[in-house]
Amino acid sequence: MRKIVIIEDDEDLIALLRYNLQKEGFRCIDAQTGKGALELCRQVRPDLLLLDIMLPDCDGLEICKKLRADPDLTHIPVIFLTARAAEADRIIGLEIGANDYVVKPFFVRELIARIRLQFRSQSSPARILEAGGLELDRNSRRVRLNGEELSLTATEYRLLEYLMARPGVVFSREQLLDAVWSDRAITDRAVDVYILRLRQKIEHSSTSPLLIHSVRGFGYTFEPRAQAEATDRPLMAAAR
Repeated sequence: MRKIVIIEDDEDLIALLRYNLQKEGFRCIDAQTGKGALELCRQVRPDLLLLDIMLPDCDGLEICKKLRADPDLTHIPVIFLTARAAEADRIIGLEIGANDYVVKPFFVRELIARIRLQFRSQSSPARILEAGGLELDRNSRRVRLNGEELSLTATEYRLLEYLMARPGVVFSREQLLDAVWSDRAITDRAVDVYILRLRQKIEHSSTSPLLIHSVRGFGYTFEPRAQAEATDRPLMAAAR
């Protein structure tokens, strides 16, 4: 059963949405304030989020921004439900990461059709990521190298998953900080430290890596290579 989280301060609208969505076979979980919305999504792991913008305690736009910055939640489709009808508001909502923007008042049947469209267009992320003898299971959150299970910290796992899911893409330290770390008080030096720790655990030689490579002057990329290509060197083609 698909799970939908509703963050909306109008109790009557919540009741209307819950009644109609449950009739369509969806499970609904709702909250009337934005505080704790991200934690609720972490607990429930919804398939879609219906989000009001003008909440009594915070701005729904900020919730969407934080959700898109969280690697564990960024895949969740977001549909804004709002009274803000101006073109500029619609553009802002979509630009910060919403999948759809529905203006109140709306027809419930149309909203349900938009929800189903999101589910049809959703591509499920691969459960298993594999490369160079490395296997990462997103369900069990376990990592194996040549069949042997590795012991990774939560941050090491998130960093590895983020890189493995985007092979060949070159990321700056700042981009990795935004994607993997929630505490922005740390410096980009932390990225170098964690990359070194990962290399020590997943590479045959941390000084001649085959999986995670440095791009001088920029950052890092996950790109499995043969032994002959192991030496770190500038990846001009990947950086274009």
